[in-house]
Amino acid sequence: MSDLRGKTLFITGASRGIGLAIAKRAAADGANIAVAAKTADPHPKLEGTIFTAADEIEKAGGQALPLVVDVRDEERVAAAMAEAAEKFGGIDILVNNASAIQLTGTLETEMKRYDLMHAINTRGTFLCSKIAIPYLKNAANPHVLNLAPPLDMRPRWFGPHVAYTMAKFGMSMCVLGMAAEFRRDGIAFNALWPRTAIATAAVKNLLGGDAIVQRSRTPEIMADAAHVMLTRPAREFSGNFCIDDVVLREAGVTDFSGYRVDPTQPLVADFFLPEDIAPAPDGEEIIDGF
Repeated sequence: MSDLRGKTLFITGASRGIGLAIAKRAAADGANIAVAAKTADPHPKLEGTIFTAADEIEKAGGQALPLVVDVRDEERVAAAMAEAAEKFGGIDILVNNASAIQLTGTLETEMKRYDLMHAINTRGTFLCSKIAIPYLKNAANPHVLNLAPPLDMRPRWFGPHVAYTMAKFGMSMCVLGMAAEFRRDGIAFNALWPRTAIATAAVKNLLGGDAIVQRSRTPEIMADAAHVMLTRPAREFSGNFCIDDVVLREAGVTDFSGYRVDPTQPLVADFFLPEDIAPAPDGEEIIDGF
């Protein structure tokens, strides 16, 4: 399968950032997008709502259904998926993109923030996957894609922010477990993670401001990598933990310069990169920034 024409994607956190970029890339093929996110009204610090995202998706060539969804709310998730399936005739792909982050140590992490990260990241991913699976069993090439890192038990990823790491790796464990559980059903469960920081509102507001943004890649690199993964045969490609530029290089991409926010700045490496990761594309200077 070379494109996503006619496929229906249910994408959490799709009102901005990586989720929106994945939606627009699929829309360019003529896909249907259920924009499942919390932001219905403009936010003073965050650009985009489910309605502005829907407009961008339709301008890109797809059909959009804006849905107010809190992935912590089981009844609302179920109702939103039912609405999307009714409108578009089913659900082919789930993208678990919604996530919460706070990089604090144990003593500095308030339990309400701990609960938020685990409720959105781990529980939300499990819940959305659980509710989507009956629809995906009826799809021709069903995929679940989690925006989650490769599992890596090195202490360096736990010591500085154990609560966030546990919550994020929970999304990764959903991939590991569900890929095995639903292999016979032909549903692919895979994870995608960026090699570098990505220029999103979370990076700007929580991880270093404009200085980090300038040393980031754009969300389009994740969208293009996701597109490659979601067009692969589900029965042949499941249980994988992928890095964005590795996926694209294997697909034949040789020039990554267009993904850089500022080509004059070195890129900042993201968290959770494995020790055995393939080398960065030639000419890319990547530094440890977090």
